Amino acid sequence: MLGFRDEIFNYLREFGGFEKRSMFGGTGIFIDSAMYAIITDEALFLRGGGELDQQLTSLGCEKFRHIKRSTTAVVNYYDVSRVYQQDLALCSRLVKQSISISTSEKNYKMSGKSKRIRDLPNMRLTLERMVKKAGVPDVTSFVSLGAVEVFRKVRQSQGKDLDVKLLWMFAGAIDGCHWTLLKDDQKQRLLRDVE
Repeated sequence: MLGFRDEIFNYLREFGGFEKRSMFGGTGIFIDSAMYAIITDEALFLRGGGELDQQLTSLGCEKFRHIKRSTTAVVNYYDVSRVYQQDLALCSRLVKQSISISTSEKNYKMSGKSKRIRDLPNMRLTLERMVKKAGVPDVTSFVSLGAVEVFRKVRQSQGKDLDVKLLWMFAGAIDGCHWTLLKDDQKQRLLRDVE
């Protein structure tokens, strides 16, 4: 006879291939690098989110509690073991919702939409404000315009007395590196393109 974990692993295979990693004293289940479940020796927990939280709460599902030394962390995963045992069709719908929420949140976090300009290399809050004031609202716009065009817009907005280092900082931010790592010929090309 299969143990509870193995039974749940077999059940979750119905929803696609997954990866397992040790998480919170249990096993985290991932699809496309997005974690949607935690399995312990006696329970299956599904990740909530949005309307699914209300659904799981109304079904009497308790949140996962991870006790570590003197602290307890409560995470947004709900115990659906009883639902699994009593209504497999409902449990399957909940698993599909959880997978959908987890993968869409993961995709959003990986997209440029969730990043802030200040999160890019070389950037900080004051530079983000300067860039936004110049009409560049987000990371996607920043990258698609390119360092030269963003520098021109900032110079037009702030005045001509801008340190050229700012141009290199923008280029490094787009390339994902510190501006001092830009090669001299790249710096010279950027300067020529600004003029």
